[in-house]
Amino acid sequence: MSLKGTAQTLFEGITRGDRMSLARAITLVESSRADHRQQANALVSACSRVPRAKTLRIGLTGTPGVGKSTFIESLGMLLLHKGHRVSVLAVDPSSARSGGSILGDKTRMQDLSVADGAYVRPSPSRGSLGGVARNTMDSIILAETAGFDVCLVETVGVGQSETMVADVVDMFILLLQPGSGDELQGVKRGIMELADLVVINKADGALETSAKLTRSEINSALHLMVPRRPAWTPKCLRASAVTGYNLERVWDTVLRYFDGLGDEWDALRAEQREKWMWREVHDLLMARIHRDECTRLFAESLRADVLAGGVSPGVAAEHIVERFLSLKS
Repeated sequence: MSLKGTAQTLFEGITRGDRMSLARAITLVESSRADHRQQANALVSACSRVPRAKTLRIGLTGTPGVGKSTFIESLGMLLLHKGHRVSVLAVDPSSARSGGSILGDKTRMQDLSVADGAYVRPSPSRGSLGGVARNTMDSIILAETAGFDVCLVETVGVGQSETMVADVVDMFILLLQPGSGDELQGVKRGIMELADLVVINKADGALETSAKLTRSEINSALHLMVPRRPAWTPKCLRASAVTGYNLERVWDTVLRYFDGLGDEWDALRAEQREKWMWREVHDLLMARIHRDECTRLFAESLRADVLAGGVSPGVAAEHIVERFLSLKS
């Protein structure tokens, strides 16, 4: 698929590291218009073929109020001082009713969002499972092509579907608050199983003692989990995004994790691409089923039986898919 017009212009700007071109390109990949999707596909494909040094893709999630945005800003500023270029893809929750999104991460990351060498992009999740916008992988590729060597993906919050962020990042960090040991019952086991690093944020001052106890509880929980990577045992650290306490140690631990990947790196990226391909297949099929009027009307005809319990949701789903496939054959 050759580049032309807008896609060609954006590609040239992205490869120069132009942040305005990057912003316009991400807007393009987020568009649902058919002509925009065609341009976006060509652009992302071209960017995927651009040779680049190894980049670090890090996902961060945590319970509400844990201070994800503050932590990301403090860590991002630290990385800028170390000479890295940092992109932040912060997925904001969309309203299930209105589809609206707060998109407030640039407000919460005031210093990082205007810093040279950084790019902060809040994007609406639009109800996407895992708290990751449908085109997050495309956005990561665009940011890496623009020269950002560290990509931080902030997800909506903690929940079972949140684990899908692990499909697009190399390392998964879970943020918790001091005294949240009891909250582990509310944090899905899948989140803990995917965590390569757990950080107890706000772990200084009056909360220091509580943070130490929480770390002990988390370490006990981690020992019961099967590590995602054979060569890496998940860690739990205390830190403070406000004072900067232990942020250097957090980053050193991140680097140790990536150093330990070794020959796994290429296989990990290939695994990400395959998982995202099937994720896209699912999303595209759902979108086409919803757009097909005949299938939509057929689904509506089953609605009353499903609501009344006369037809199970699973059976109804099979009928809907079979109807859609028969119309397309």
